[in-house]
Amino acid sequence: MSLRRYRLVGCLVALISGPAFAQSSVSPGEILQSLTGAGGAAQAVEIDVSAIRSDIEQRIQVEGTENAASPPPALQALATLPNLTLVIEFDLNSDRIQPRSYTTVGYIADALHHPLLLGYRFVVGGHSDASGGRQHNLDLSQRRADAVVDALTTTFRVDPTQLVSLGLGEEQLRDTSDPEGATNRRVQLLNIGPR
Repeated sequence: MSLRRYRLVGCLVALISGPAFAQSSVSPGEILQSLTGAGGAAQAVEIDVSAIRSDIEQRIQVEGTENAASPPPALQALATLPNLTLVIEFDLNSDRIQPRSYTTVGYIADALHHPLLLGYRFVVGGHSDASGGRQHNLDLSQRRADAVVDALTTTFRVDPTQLVSLGLGEEQLRDTSDPEGATNRRVQLLNIGPR
């Protein structure tokens, strides 16, 4: 069974471009393979979500509200982790997941319940495009990442200790030549190692 193709509306986040491959249609086996690193276990990575968020907010204050010049250094260390980018639709300028995207969230939950992934922790990263202000995009991306974690833990009963949400706003554009393009609005799961 494969995931149906979804379109992302509004600003949503993902973390790292790295070895991730953006998927609009993916099989459950591909989800497992992506998040286990093609069979190799991720090493434990210490991630301080509040420090990353503070770093981004300081960059916004220093650089202003124009587009981000480059990803924060704290995110570059995550670039090689096993990860997967999937499309989840939200209402415009909202953190409400559209009902048709619950199928995708369900596939994510199925993968996280798989014995190969039960012992690992994951960052649910939210990314936005560059339309709107940087602080607004950062806040919206955090609310959307939180909404995905909430759906996974409440509706699909994923263990809350397995997930951490991180909104990244427009700080890691996937397509810098089209900062307002839809490809920049995404959700990414990153395997940050054993829990």
